[in-house]
Amino acid sequence: MTVYIRNPVSLTEVNALEQSAVPAQIEFRKVTKMYGRVAAVKDLSLTVRRGEFLTILGPSGSGKTTALMLLAGFVAPNEGDILIAGNSVAAVPSYRRDQGIVFQSYALFPHLTVRRNLEFPLEMRGMKAAERAARVDRMLERVHLEDFGGRMPSQLSGGQQQRVALARALIADPPFLLLDEPLGALDRNLREQMQVEMKSLHKEFGITTICVTHDQEEALTLSDRIVVMRAGRIEQTDAPEALYDRPATCFVAKFLGEANILENPGFTVESDAAQPFGTVAMIRPERICISLPNAPKRANADQWQSVSGIVDEMIYCGPLRKYHVRVGSTVLIVREHVASEQQTFRLGSEVRIHWLRCDVRFVSL
Repeated sequence: MTVYIRNPVSLTEVNALEQSAVPAQIEFRKVTKMYGRVAAVKDLSLTVRRGEFLTILGPSGSGKTTALMLLAGFVAPNEGDILIAGNSVAAVPSYRRDQGIVFQSYALFPHLTVRRNLEFPLEMRGMKAAERAARVDRMLERVHLEDFGGRMPSQLSGGQQQRVALARALIADPPFLLLDEPLGALDRNLREQMQVEMKSLHKEFGITTICVTHDQEEALTLSDRIVVMRAGRIEQTDAPEALYDRPATCFVAKFLGEANILENPGFTVESDAAQPFGTVAMIRPERICISLPNAPKRANADQWQSVSGIVDEMIYCGPLRKYHVRVGSTVLIVREHVASEQQTFRLGSEVRIHWLRCDVRFVSL
C-alpha cells in the first residue's frame, strides 16, 4: 500500500502504515483548496485506515475544517484528489457520498420528534416501516434514549441532543463518520461524559471516524491517531501518546498541552541524548519536580538535573498546582498534582526544581 504522507511523521508511523494489512479507506492526494489567493489547505496528503478514529487538530485558520468539508463534498478541491475505498470522489456531490455527519450545532430537524429524526435517513434509503421502527428502537436503546423518542429536540438537554445526532449519523451504517467539533457546544462535565460515550460507540460499531476539533484533551482521549495542522499543512501525525511525548516542532509542543521551550535558558540543559542540529530543548511542566532549596538529594541524583529559582506565581487549579519559577531570566512552568500534607510554595519562595535528563526532548523551531 502506498502512503501519501510527506510531513514530519515518525518512521515507526510510516512503517506501520506500509506493513498494515488493513487497507486505507480514505486518501487525500496532494489536495489544495484556495479561497482567492489564500490556501486554506495546501498540498494535503494523508491516509486514513479502515476502522480508525483519526482527529484533525489545530487552531482557527489551520485548515482542519476545510479538510473535513472537502471530504464531505461540501467544497471541491482546486488541485489533487480524494479517494474513498480506492475510488475518486473529488467530483462527487455530497448527497451521493454514503457518509454520516455530526455538526457542532447538531442540525437536528426541530419540527420532528427524536424518533422521526432517526427514521429520516432510513426512509430516504427506502427501508420498510417495520424495519425502520426496529432499527430506531435498537439505536435509541444503545444511546440510552429509549424513553425520549416522542420528544422534540427543543425538549432535550445538550448532551441528549448530541446523542441523537450521533445516533442519526450511525443508524444507516455508513462506511465512515465525520465529526465537526462534535462536543464544542457542551460544558466540561458533559464533554467528558460524551467522550466516554463516543469512544464506546466507536469501539462497538468499528466505523472509520474523522473528527475535527481544537480541543487537545478531546483529541488525546478519543483518537487512534492525531493530525496537527498549521496554516493549511500537516505539522505532524502520530498516535496521541507519541505526539504528546515526542513533538517534532515547537508549535506541536506548545499547542498540544503546555511546554517549556529552553531556548537560551541561561543554564546548560543536560540530556541523555545528543541535541540534533537546528533544535531546542523542551520539557513538559508535569515532568518537573519542585522542592525546598535544602531538600535531600535523590538516590539517583546522577540521572537528574537540578537548578535553583524563585516562585513568580502559584496558580491553584483544583487537582493541580501550577508554579511559574524564574531561573535567571527564564521562567519555567511546573505542574504538580495536589496531595495532602504537600509543601506549598508561595510568591517569592526560593525553590529547587529537578527533572530527569531522559525527559528532555528536542524540537525544531
